[in-house]
Amino acid sequence: MANLYKKDAPFQVYISFKKYLDVLEHIRYNDRLEYRVNYAESLIEKTKNFQELRDGFQDLSLLEKNEDLIKLLLADLFPTGLTNNEIKAASIPLSNITFNYTERFKNILKDAGKDFEIELRNINDDEFYVFCCCLILQVYFKRDIKSTLPFYYDIPNKQGIMKHYKITVNSDFSEIYPTEYAKVPSESVIDMLLENLDDIKLWKKYFPSKSWILSGFTIISLVDCTSEVALSDLKSSMIKIDPENLIPDENLTEIFKSYFDISELNFGLMLFNKKEKRLEKVPIYENVFTNHILDFWINTFDEEIRKTAFENFNYNSKPIVVSNVDNLDHQIKKMPSFSILKENNINSFMVIPIMKDNELLAIMEFTSPQPNSLNGLKLKKLEFFVDMILFSLTRFSFERNNQIEAIIQREYTTIHDSVVWKFRNEAEKYFNASLAKKMYTLKQISFKNLTPLFGFSDIRSSSEKRFNLMLEDLNDQIECLHEIFALVNSDSEKYLLALDIFENELNNEIKADTEQRLQRLLRDEIHPYLQGKLEVKSTKEVKTKIKDYFAKVFPQNHLFYSHRRSLDESITLVNRKLADILDESQVNAQQIFPHYYERFKSDGIEHNLYIGHNIAPDLHYTSKIVHKLRYWQLKTICNIEQEFQSFKKDLPISLDIASLIFVYNEKIDIRFRMDEKRFDIDGAFNSYYEIIKKRLDKAHVKDSQERITCPGKITIVYFGMENQKEYLDYISKLQKKGILQNDVEFLRVEDLQGITGLLALRVSLV
Repeated sequence: MANLYKKDAPFQVYISFKKYLDVLEHIRYNDRLEYRVNYAESLIEKTKNFQELRDGFQDLSLLEKNEDLIKLLLADLFPTGLTNNEIKAASIPLSNITFNYTERFKNILKDAGKDFEIELRNINDDEFYVFCCCLILQVYFKRDIKSTLPFYYDIPNKQGIMKHYKITVNSDFSEIYPTEYAKVPSESVIDMLLENLDDIKLWKKYFPSKSWILSGFTIISLVDCTSEVALSDLKSSMIKIDPENLIPDENLTEIFKSYFDISELNFGLMLFNKKEKRLEKVPIYENVFTNHILDFWINTFDEEIRKTAFENFNYNSKPIVVSNVDNLDHQIKKMPSFSILKENNINSFMVIPIMKDNELLAIMEFTSPQPNSLNGLKLKKLEFFVDMILFSLTRFSFERNNQIEAIIQREYTTIHDSVVWKFRNEAEKYFNASLAKKMYTLKQISFKNLTPLFGFSDIRSSSEKRFNLMLEDLNDQIECLHEIFALVNSDSEKYLLALDIFENELNNEIKADTEQRLQRLLRDEIHPYLQGKLEVKSTKEVKTKIKDYFAKVFPQNHLFYSHRRSLDESITLVNRKLADILDESQVNAQQIFPHYYERFKSDGIEHNLYIGHNIAPDLHYTSKIVHKLRYWQLKTICNIEQEFQSFKKDLPISLDIASLIFVYNEKIDIRFRMDEKRFDIDGAFNSYYEIIKKRLDKAHVKDSQERITCPGKITIVYFGMENQKEYLDYISKLQKKGILQNDVEFLRVEDLQGITGLLALRVSLV
């Protein structure tokens, strides 16, 4: 049994002319006009030897075999006088198999090419199956169902322009009835099915595949609605310009070709930057948009003329249409930038400013190599979707600004995701009040009764390294100047004397302002002197030495900077790597319980965590959460130390880090400070915690000169024995995992100003 559908369907399909032959029978015996009776009788006689035309068949070869007979049979339905105007054919119901075409339909298919296959547009297999089932409900069960699925054929013309045709179907000569295997659903089941159009399994349960008969033929008529479909596609494409999901629509130009009926067409669009008064490309669309005319326009005039032109759009925003470039003024053709048009084979173009509230928002261009292809009539067609372009660009600008604000919030402020909800609540109250024209004062954002966690991984002796490297840089610079002055004449003696004084200060009794005074001498006297030597007659050796010297000078401060640059680069690399490790690990920590997290980079990184019920009031909070996060913190610090050891050998300057965790049991409050745009400890009592944090960095072991922090070891500072027992358990777990060694030290921290009784554990990493 042949399957006349490419898709699965609830039908067995038979091509049959029975219902039309019945109409002819009615005319034969009931019509009062003799010529119509004779005509109907003649057709019936011609088909009486072809019983399959009445009984139905599935062999498609019979359509070709009986082509002339079928054409004669359907002559009333396909008038010869309309054959060159109507786009019409007979069809197997709900299939792409068509026959008995009008001449215009034949020509359309001929222009599309012999390899073209006609297909329904934008309907998938499941949608087709449900549509067939709905047809059964409509025809057999007499349910009043209006199909919302318009059918289209997309057929290219000779020039390759895609034309869109809407299909209207006459089903008067087809019928539907069940086979013995069909399930006839009850009214309640039909109601349920119509409520679940997307549930294909449910539909197939009550309308199994090929369980119904669809017999007959349909007449399809096509209406050219290329402009309407292209306009709809254009609107959809413009809506898709989304900063959150910038995926270029490569078909945009093809849609414009269909809409304007121009086979060779390019489209461009540039946004107007109001602040800087210049045009900007939409970055992700650079490969789709051409912008040749806009580039020509930008390069034709200087900046002042362009700005004036943009301002004039406020008074005259009339589009520019040039049907044929050859008709442009000869003075314009002489301009160098005119070559842009010739190089890109542009012979016809339109430039359309997009305005909003009398202000320029963007400029569009359309270009074509075909002279006279763009004109006032094409410009008129733009009016139908210019509002959509305006809406899309306005939305794009709005969404882009939102995304930029989100980046600023994420990268440059300290409003962490865990506390954004509270800011949002306040913002919503403020916004709703403004809509209602009411006054509302934003309340302070604070969180009370939080448990703090603090830790740092500090680059050891960075200040001392920076000082020593500064001495190396300045000594190298003085030595280089000595070499230059040894080659020039005696007018440099005063500079040599000054440099000797500075060299003595640097290496014996450096003063607080030594570097600043040397910098002033170089900037105001020595460097102008050396620049002069480059401009007058000097030996090649002298000029080479001076040029080499200036190549080493850091322009911002007139000093050598190579050694300190290596240190700064090393510190930057360390900070970035440690921060990345901490941030990545924070993702897992937030899964334990949402908490406020912040970190800071200086010479190393430090981090603060604040945990409590007030941060996430909708979640269940217990003291066990603090223990889990403390263990996470210790494990993360160990990971930071291990990672540092693996990449420290690649640093330009050798560095070491020392890590510390401070354990604090008292609850504290934090408050968002509007002036500083960050959270800070709230209240005088809570400031005690901040004081301890600041003084731990340089603290020593009690009754010794040894720092409590040590490279290669983790230091845990705490107050009571309860914390000691807790962290010994954590250390034991990490020792079993081979992360920490079995060399735990029990230390007492020196008395700090106003702070006594601090204890510490110190343990080495494996």
